[in-house]
Amino acid sequence: MSERPWWQHAVIYEIYPRSFQDTNGDGVGDLSGILERVDYLAWLGVDAVWICPFYPSPMADFGYDVADYVGIDPLFGTLDDFDRLAEALHRRGIRIILDFVPNHTSDKHPWFAEARSSRDSPKRDWYIWRDAHPGGGAPNNWQSFPVGSAWEFDEATGQYYCHSFLATQPDLNWRNQSVRAAMYDVLRFWLDRGVDGFRVDVLWHLIKDAQFRDDPPNPHFRDKDPPHLRLLPLHSADQPEVLPIIAEMRQVLNGYPGERLLIGEIYLPLERLVAYYGPNLTGAHLPFNFNLMWVDWRPAPILRLIRDYEAALPLGAWPSWVLGNHDQRRVASRLGPAQDRVAMMLLMTLRGTPTLYYGDELGLKDVPIQQHEMRDPFGLVVPGQGRDPERTSMPWDESQNGGFTTGRPWLPLGKDHPAISVDVQKRDPGSMLNLTRALLALRRREPSLSLGDWEPLAVEGDALAYTRTAGGRRFIIVLNLDTAPKAVGFDRDLAGAIELSTHPGRVGERISTRIELRGDEGVIIKPT
Repeated sequence: MSERPWWQHAVIYEIYPRSFQDTNGDGVGDLSGILERVDYLAWLGVDAVWICPFYPSPMADFGYDVADYVGIDPLFGTLDDFDRLAEALHRRGIRIILDFVPNHTSDKHPWFAEARSSRDSPKRDWYIWRDAHPGGGAPNNWQSFPVGSAWEFDEATGQYYCHSFLATQPDLNWRNQSVRAAMYDVLRFWLDRGVDGFRVDVLWHLIKDAQFRDDPPNPHFRDKDPPHLRLLPLHSADQPEVLPIIAEMRQVLNGYPGERLLIGEIYLPLERLVAYYGPNLTGAHLPFNFNLMWVDWRPAPILRLIRDYEAALPLGAWPSWVLGNHDQRRVASRLGPAQDRVAMMLLMTLRGTPTLYYGDELGLKDVPIQQHEMRDPFGLVVPGQGRDPERTSMPWDESQNGGFTTGRPWLPLGKDHPAISVDVQKRDPGSMLNLTRALLALRRREPSLSLGDWEPLAVEGDALAYTRTAGGRRFIIVLNLDTAPKAVGFDRDLAGAIELSTHPGRVGERISTRIELRGDEGVIIKPT
């Protein structure tokens, strides 16, 4: 097992740089702020950090509208700051993963400025342009996220350009070989600076239908659903031609030593998600699996999800699990603070690589954002679609603004943030932070919990139970997903002792054929 790639036994920690630590008082986090907190990351025990975009950008979508792929926006610092950060992380044994945003650029990118300058521009075909529909209007019915047509009319050249997201984020044409070559050079630029991998934004969007056919209506659409779900993206995304492109990205990474990692952001059902491992595992090492975020939080549906995922994985593929990120509600807001602890134990004991969103180790909740304080363009365009609540700043101490900034934070802090700050929770042995740290330490210490086999465990009582086994060592995980206490019986004698519980005071307690779980309690049992 020691020969496994580093990312198979790693815990990845996502940092939204605007909200992690500000060092210059402008209210926005920066690279120097992450550098200031590298000792915290090492103390927590994470193996890699994924940093959301910090490239030069007009910030129409807070960095996911890139104007220069090989620079640093002054808001976040300089290339020298990045180099110092990468060196400090590597010195502590922590890998660095960057966000790669290849589907679209900013409309302020020089490539797009040249492309829209003339229909005869050498870079015209670097983006997706179409004439109006014969009947007038947009070329087809494709929808953008969060709302509206995926086509924007360019008055100067008399054609429409495609944008899967905001109109200020024109889609690149990945059928163009020059686009591919330029973007692979971007990967090499950062790999040459020591980057250990990339999380590829909206990977399943890279290729569109060559015939530009209309998307069909979604028969399951409900009036309360977001507008972009009215259609099934049968032709506007998830095309088979994307797999050779991912294989080319892998080839770029394979040209560098040290097992560089390729992660794909893919919001698709399991049967389509697993296709992104690619033929003969030539695709993404880790297509992100977000399905835990939507599953009915009861033992049977979760068990079914795990089994279905394990069964769908191609031979030799490695699982990925995610419970939170910068686009979704906080776990503690979805499940409640008590069940949040159980969810953390689940995330850290499933087979596969877990990704942890900054602040989830504290049990942060979504912060209510008033209309006049909203910053996310998605929320400003479509009420209820804003992502500001889960992007608020990290509370480090009990001081004003939680030690995040000496200025005014770009988003307001939650009223309860000082009480659940890093400093406060470090002093509390039973805190969410110390539970998370203990789970990471146990996972690192015991290969059974990181690299071992997973198997469901039959029990009496409505609980989620499974085993993790490697090298003759086995651990039993039993999770109560309810607020009520439960007596859980095993179908055989599993004599052992509690190695870790979400509730204080139970470590070392002996277990045989049954266990009394408190409400919202999870335990890890080490058989003797």
